[in-house]
Amino acid sequence: MSTVVDERQPAPSEYKTDEHPIWCPGCGDFGVLASLYNVLSALRVQSKDLVVVSGIGCSGRTSGFIKSYGFHSVHGRVLPVALGVKLANPSLQVIGVGGDGDGFAIGGGHIPHAARRNPDFAYLIMDNATYGLTKGQYSPTSQVGFQAGSTPYGNIEQPLNPLAMLIAYGATFVGQGYSGKPRELTELIKRAIEHKGFAFVNIISPCITFYNTYKVIPPRLAEVPTDHDVTSQAKAFELALQTDRIALGVFYQVSRPTFEDGVAEVIKKAQAAGPPRLDEIFAEFS
Repeated sequence: MSTVVDERQPAPSEYKTDEHPIWCPGCGDFGVLASLYNVLSALRVQSKDLVVVSGIGCSGRTSGFIKSYGFHSVHGRVLPVALGVKLANPSLQVIGVGGDGDGFAIGGGHIPHAARRNPDFAYLIMDNATYGLTKGQYSPTSQVGFQAGSTPYGNIEQPLNPLAMLIAYGATFVGQGYSGKPRELTELIKRAIEHKGFAFVNIISPCITFYNTYKVIPPRLAEVPTDHDVTSQAKAFELALQTDRIALGVFYQVSRPTFEDGVAEVIKKAQAAGPPRLDEIFAEFS
């Protein structure tokens, strides 16, 4: 985390705006937002140094509920916008937030490139496995058999595995949390933000209205084993592919130079070389 922090620890409530969340009562996103307030307080992030970039969907409203510079981007474009902000001013603390539809459907093409570039910001996905804002259609993470208005006879498509995808793409931090475990989720998000590099956190955030998984999710939850080697990509894959249990915690974490560091080095080399001479350029084509 590169942001200059406040010497005084602000209360979590100081990060609340005058806009009140209008999510359905019981929505898992409330737990995610509360955890974010607690993390920002614990890290003493100054609002003037914070940028929250959100996408389209229920989770997309998050940027309006946090006292910061907010950017409510177009559908599926959280990552390129967040990357642009970070490159323009690397000292800013940038956090990207979105949903499973925004991130893995229309925005899915941006994820591998963000992961391989390794920009220094966290990307939080609130995964409810449905399009909650548009009346509960199935999403890229919906289970086979999921019945909704768009799939009245059951979803026939295999769901994506976000954790396995991000591990394969080269994200340097991959974790999973649950909105119903706010204390553990707060610690996980804190670790993601403190990580220097691209940090992805998949947050299971049930939709109380269209896909209420509050009863079926908790019995399947398990903590990432204490002896799990977070630096092993193979072990991280093995854990991500265990779909019978839902592991919570850090799956994978390694260190690699960030995209901003690489860009700064290229600029330094270009400045040292100086501008090319026109006669040298013309000579190449003479």
